[in-house]
Amino acid sequence: MSQIVSLRVLQVDQLATIASVTAKGEMGRRIRDMGLAPGVQVSVSGRAPLYDPVALRVLGATISLRNNEADHILVQIEE
Repeated sequence: MSQIVSLRVLQVDQLATIASVTAKGEMGRRIRDMGLAPGVQVSVSGRAPLYDPVALRVLGATISLRNNEADHILVQIEE
């Protein structure tokens, strides 16, 4: 069974597949330019002490994303 949630709720080292990116305009373009697009696997590699930003592992690279940006990315978690 799978579950679709916001990227923000993923735990460290939890693997998921991006289901959709709901951000529009400049933010949506920036998110997609970082390689965060539907079908791409992503995992959380770490979080800052106050949980913002979050470090993500995607396409062999580590990127940083703010929580308000992560809220616009829906991921599918396999359970």
